[in-house]
Amino acid sequence: MFDEGRVSSRTSDTVGLDRRAFMAAASALGLGATALPAALWARTDGGQEALTKADISAAARVAGLEFTDEELDLMVEDLNGTRESYDELRTVEIPNSVVPALHFEPALPGASYPTESSVFRYTRPRGLARPADLEALAFAPVTELAELVRSRQVTSTELTEMYLGRLKAHGETLECLITLTEELALRQAARADAEIARGYYRGPLHGIPWGAKDLLAEDSYRTTWGARPYEDQHIPDDSTVGRRLEAAGAVLVAKLTLGALAQGDRWYGGQTKNPWNLEQGSSGSSAGSASAVVAGLVGFTIGSETLGSIVSPSTRCGASGLRPTYGRVSRAGAMALSWSMDKLGPICRSVEDCALVLQAIHGADGMDPTARDVAFDWDPGRPLSDLRVAYVPSAFEAEREDEEWQAFDEASLEVVRGLGIDPVPLELPDDIPYGAMRIILSAEAGAAFDELTRSGRDDLLVRQTRGAWPNTFRKARMIPAVEYIQANRLRTIAMHRFERAMEGIDVVVTPSFGGSMLLLTNLTGHPQAVIPNGYRSEDGTPTSISFVGKLFGDAEALRLALAVQDATEHHLRRPPEFA
Repeated sequence: MFDEGRVSSRTSDTVGLDRRAFMAAASALGLGATALPAALWARTDGGQEALTKADISAAARVAGLEFTDEELDLMVEDLNGTRESYDELRTVEIPNSVVPALHFEPALPGASYPTESSVFRYTRPRGLARPADLEALAFAPVTELAELVRSRQVTSTELTEMYLGRLKAHGETLECLITLTEELALRQAARADAEIARGYYRGPLHGIPWGAKDLLAEDSYRTTWGARPYEDQHIPDDSTVGRRLEAAGAVLVAKLTLGALAQGDRWYGGQTKNPWNLEQGSSGSSAGSASAVVAGLVGFTIGSETLGSIVSPSTRCGASGLRPTYGRVSRAGAMALSWSMDKLGPICRSVEDCALVLQAIHGADGMDPTARDVAFDWDPGRPLSDLRVAYVPSAFEAEREDEEWQAFDEASLEVVRGLGIDPVPLELPDDIPYGAMRIILSAEAGAAFDELTRSGRDDLLVRQTRGAWPNTFRKARMIPAVEYIQANRLRTIAMHRFERAMEGIDVVVTPSFGGSMLLLTNLTGHPQAVIPNGYRSEDGTPTSISFVGKLFGDAEALRLALAVQDATEHHLRRPPEFA
């Protein structure tokens, strides 16, 4: 207990909050009360009345605090001055691209990582021949497409035209396409063909068509963030990921859907569909990225994850995805949602494709202060005996409603054992309230879209439910700064605990949504690879299994995922309607 000089406050008895408490809290924040019953949170209005002790007392209840009458007397004048400071801050327009001065660092004190990669090998299939019907390559992995392009059996222009045709034919059905970048794509493809013809081969992504989640800026096209308020937004720059893929020779054919402002699969044009079941959404928020790659509309895609936005749509659609280590890939030129949790990563048809894409996009760029140069050594032939593997028994054993998926997960664990690996049990620290730390995401997202909330343009977003962004952004204004800091301090404790649990372990095999692993590792910054591991007998939709690596152990997570994928071949199935 801390009670020095009675400066601290005391928690109150739990009492239900009422509308007045929220309105008082909004007033204390310099936000006016709206007359619309559907929206308790409000927009900035000038000339607000001075705060009273009653306002502060009611606002304190939102934070679960109470103050004495004497303490309120001391606070009231200063808080009126603080509210004036809020007004001053709001006179400055802060673009979404501006990062806070505070940066999250996943590496704990004393940790060091090699900066220079020592090996990059990838599979070059032998005996490939150009098919009679080029569209037969729509579902080929990048490793095969790359060899056909490198050997000049297929041109980049031919691949690009084929994928553009499939995007035009199926994009509307899946509702996965926002912008077809046809002019740029054909120009990039022609350049790739010319370079390869004269013997200049950039590597396995040279000439390969790809699709970008439409939160990545591309200066030739609009960047909508999947949200009506930004439908016509043009950002006059390219994302670092986009520039690096262009430098690798890849061809941008489309900007793909995301749930509005990176939540879910509903955007301003509808709901992106799961290629395996068009009555079902593709999950999100990298909705279009997963849907398009699984339906064979692009060679590979880029998605993003803050809390499940690569893992979830990859699971729903049956893609192979990688959420890289936090700081592995620069987010410059990408929409910010949560500066301390956002990551960009590949969504592909195979694990090795993810490795090829990560190789092209990782590393510091001098623009994203969190991005760093750490070696990424990829060798698909690396002996599995090199890996120290664990699994989470409680996550596999916990009873779930989806018994078939649980059986698939258990079968995946047996596949790991069948590879000659004896995974050791690992349990997550169970005395930490992981769910309570979600306020970190909420507070940062509320700051990222503060202007949207205060302007009232959040009413333009498609989803207006309790769990949708408009309400979440408004609620975020009620998160005390102290609690945000405390949640991040608890995050540090969780990082240390998980580091100790992972000591001596390279990869953890885990159900994709088992226990607290997904939330914990998004908070700690660990990488997670996800692959399909079965198809439900009822409707044929996919399930998945995941592989969590140590910090910057993306290659190890991908290597084990590749071995399991090669032993099962679930990723080779195609959704019948698009095959």
